[in-house]
Amino acid sequence: MPQQDLSLLTDFYQLTMMQGYFFQERFGEKSIFDLFYRSNPSGSSFSIAAGLDQVIDYINNLTFTEESIHYLDSLGVFEPAFLDYLRHFKFTGDIYAVLEGTVIFPNEPIVKVIAPICEAQLIETALLNIINHQSLIATKSARVNWAAGDDMVIEFGLRRAQGPDAGIYGARAAVIGGCSATSNVLAGKMFDIPVKGTLAHSWVMNFDSELEAFRSYANQYKASCFLLVDTYDTLKSGLPNAITVFNELQEQGTLPERYGIRLDSGDLAYLSKKARAMLDQAGHEKAIISASSDLDEYLIRDLKLQGAKISLWGVGTNLITSSDCPAFGGVYKLSAQIVGDTVIPKIKLSDNNEKLTDPGNKKVLRIYDKETGKIKADLVTLVHEHYDESHPLIIFDPISTWKTSTLKPNSYTIRELLVPIFINGTCVYESPTTFEIKAYCQTELATLWDESRRLINAQIVYVDLSEELYTLKHTMIKASRVSF
Repeated sequence: MPQQDLSLLTDFYQLTMMQGYFFQERFGEKSIFDLFYRSNPSGSSFSIAAGLDQVIDYINNLTFTEESIHYLDSLGVFEPAFLDYLRHFKFTGDIYAVLEGTVIFPNEPIVKVIAPICEAQLIETALLNIINHQSLIATKSARVNWAAGDDMVIEFGLRRAQGPDAGIYGARAAVIGGCSATSNVLAGKMFDIPVKGTLAHSWVMNFDSELEAFRSYANQYKASCFLLVDTYDTLKSGLPNAITVFNELQEQGTLPERYGIRLDSGDLAYLSKKARAMLDQAGHEKAIISASSDLDEYLIRDLKLQGAKISLWGVGTNLITSSDCPAFGGVYKLSAQIVGDTVIPKIKLSDNNEKLTDPGNKKVLRIYDKETGKIKADLVTLVHEHYDESHPLIIFDPISTWKTSTLKPNSYTIRELLVPIFINGTCVYESPTTFEIKAYCQTELATLWDESRRLINAQIVYVDLSEELYTLKHTMIKASRVSF
């Protein structure tokens, strides 16, 4: 896909602020911004990080073309000296991020930007656009695939996605979250994802009979044959005609290893059980029953509880749009300024407790139970803090501070989540393939306790602050109140 000029993929006020910094000669001042989110989508207790690969591509190609400069000049807002600065713009800062496929939780930095203020300000909107969308879809996919268990899930949502980019990168995010393939051919080409699909009702309707339509399709595609059986009447017409074709292929010795039917309407539990009985009675025990039809994690879970005989799920609209929660609430907040070698913490105050930010240059530590490998909690600390696993560790809820937990020496392990992606404007990280990220995501999901993977009323995973960070935050809050 040709590289797009995304220099203007930003909010207008980012550019007006940049010009303000430029003429105050503050554009070289370094700052630290944290990208984090405040609540998990769809009632989940966790989210899945996604979008980093596109962020890398965006940063690596972030330059202002003459066409973009000409457009900005036409707005009558920007001075020639500032436009000349943009003409030579290049990102020179540092970016740290959690890896794609990582399980993440609210209120912890998932991307940290350390850069001159103009550079850090410019990239805010694009980073949020990319990370928010892809993390949303990866999270929804993880829920859908959890409901499906060991069954295969295929992403089917391109025609219902909110535009081409949402369909393309949404398909990639869906695979990171657990899907095995996509119907999106361009996403398949771009990200080396298997592409799958059968036939539409229009194919069946374009033939004089359903049986003729099935025969024609089966003769054309001999390696894999899945027949859509609900165009007219699933049990009285579609299934009998599909069985006739399967029998003919079997007699000819050309029955594929993978074959079966797709259900796209009606009572999927009832129809799949009836279809399974009919197929088995005809000697087609290996025939796969797949289903589509406005599926989501809740319907898949319920169908499986009802004993549906479906083992392949095509999930479209509700996955690619995350229909029950169509936005991921990522935000990007200033946490510190750097003057010389001194880090000056910054905090945003609010009457809403959840909108208070955590100040300073921070890192995120994941604490695992050593025996089970499951996540105990995440701990947000200042970057200079060090913890020794051979010593006891006391962690506490930053809101209800009386809730504490003491981890015994050598009963836990610690992993730092934020890794360097760009240093001094140069990318130092190489993205894995989409399926390598998917495999990593599966290992990440396995570190969650079962109680935290429930679709409803899932047990939250705690994100705690170190005592030093907690003290800094509340000292700054008190000082701000006094100053007013």
